[in-house]
Amino acid sequence: MSELILGVETSCDETGVALVRDGELLADVTATSMDEYARFGGIIPEIASRAHLESFVPTLHAALEKAGVTLDEVDAVAATAGPGLIGSLIVGVSAAKALALALGKPFYGVNHIIAHLAVDRLVHGDFPEKFVGLAVSGGHSHLMLVRNIATDVVELGGTLDDAAGEAFDKVGRLLGLPYPGGPHVDRLAREGDATKIRFPRALQSGKNLELHKYDYSFSGLKTAVARHIEGLRERGEEIPKADIAAGFQEAVSGALVEKAIAAVRANGCDTLVVGGGFSANSRLRELAQEEARRSGLNVRIPPIRYCTDNGAMIATLGWEMVRNGVEPSGLGISVDTSMARDTVILR
Repeated sequence: MSELILGVETSCDETGVALVRDGELLADVTATSMDEYARFGGIIPEIASRAHLESFVPTLHAALEKAGVTLDEVDAVAATAGPGLIGSLIVGVSAAKALALALGKPFYGVNHIIAHLAVDRLVHGDFPEKFVGLAVSGGHSHLMLVRNIATDVVELGGTLDDAAGEAFDKVGRLLGLPYPGGPHVDRLAREGDATKIRFPRALQSGKNLELHKYDYSFSGLKTAVARHIEGLRERGEEIPKADIAAGFQEAVSGALVEKAIAAVRANGCDTLVVGGGFSANSRLRELAQEEARRSGLNVRIPPIRYCTDNGAMIATLGWEMVRNGVEPSGLGISVDTSMARDTVILR
């Protein structure tokens, strides 16, 4: 099998283009507009869409040059069809469909969240017969049972409110840290003591756990941090930012890992695959490895370069589609901003 797959990622603010052949990454080029949002404290969809329009062609050319291939050699084109920002998605899908049509090649509109798990194939090789995937990012926190990354993915649970990365951004603002908050909270937490302040963890016991066995909730945790800081200010006390960051980070990472490990055991698996932007968090990576060793399980987490949005994850999932004989998407498909977590391909 020697198919060359072109992957296009434009779900949010990164324009990613990559090429994968025979499960090997030839090139992965990313352009980002993240620096433009610092003064707004969050992503502006219109700015992101325009940035994709400006970046796509140069990014495509850079990826082709880096891979040492031409468009005529491409055997299939894959793009993120959802979930994501509607304007950003439309830019990428439209460009990918145009390329597929011009080349006379199949087009695959794939799921961004599942692709975050698929990219681990580039690093650690073929997946086991079945595994549990934990996809965590700025907008998503989901547990999935995967029997085939291209054809058989079942969502076990997900966030009921704030995703892990979103909660980190909000707590970062509370602590006066720059946007995006995730990396800054992570760095600050390393200077603090995670045992000094124990923040609550929702859906972890009793009836709430029974009803939401594999679901997450971080909105209340964020509120608890806000109230803690407010109380300190009212009493005129110093705010121990590092300890707050460490305690908050421990609560989020602990909740994510605890339910993920429980899902692995309950579903007869021996492997947990972690992906998504928030999987770059140092404490989450440490805790996942610690719990896996304690439980005799395997944990696969790709290097940080593959955690954030990138074309490699889309090209890899597209390659999995081709080698599994999955029927391509029609060129008439649109995008789905809230694409179901267990829908691998849009038709």
